[in-house]
Amino acid sequence: MYNYISGKVVAKTATSLVVDNNGIGYELGVSGNTLYDVEYGEIVKIYTYMYVREDEISLYGFSRLDEKNLFLRLIEVSGIGPKMAMQILSGYDLKTLTMAIASGDIKTLAKIKGLGKKTAELLIVSLKDHVADDITLLAMDDGPGGSAIIGEDVADAIAALESLGIAKTEAVKRATEAAKHVSGAAEIIAYCLRQN
Repeated sequence: MYNYISGKVVAKTATSLVVDNNGIGYELGVSGNTLYDVEYGEIVKIYTYMYVREDEISLYGFSRLDEKNLFLRLIEVSGIGPKMAMQILSGYDLKTLTMAIASGDIKTLAKIKGLGKKTAELLIVSLKDHVADDITLLAMDDGPGGSAIIGEDVADAIAALESLGIAKTEAVKRATEAAKHVSGAAEIIAYCLRQN
C-alpha cells in the first residue's frame, strides 16, 4: 500500500487534491483541514489511505499523520465509511474534534453535516478511550488542526488530576479549560479543584 505521496499540487476542489508525482496525477479525497494546509503549486507530502471495495478504489490524503490516524479510527466505527469520516474531519479542526470526542460532547459532534445524534453517540462510545489516551499529544495552536503539543504545565495538571481520581477525559477537559484562565501547573490544578 501507499503510505504517502510527495509531489506538486496541480488541482484543488472542495473535497479533493490532485498531486503530480513523476508525471502521474493522484487524485486524493481530503478534508477541509488538509485543503487549508496546502497551496496550489506547492510541493507537498500527503499521507494516504487506499480504500478498496468491490466497485470502488479510492485514495484519501492527509497533510498530517495525526489526521490520518484519527481517520483510521473513525472508519472502524460501525456505520462510518471513508466519505463520512472525511466529512467528520472537515467539520472541525483536529483539536476541537478530538476534545469533543474525549469529553463526550454529543451536541458539538451532531452539528457536523450528515452526523446525527445516534451516530455521534456511537462515535463517542467507540473512540472516547482511544482519543483520551492520545489527548496530551493533541495540537493546541491556532492553525488548522494545530501543530504544537499541549504545554508541559497542562500535561502535568492532567496527570495530577488523574492521580486524584478524576477520569482522564474529565481531567483533560478541566485542565485545558483552566489553561485559558491561568498559567502554571499548580495554578491550573487549583483552578480545576475550585471549579468542583
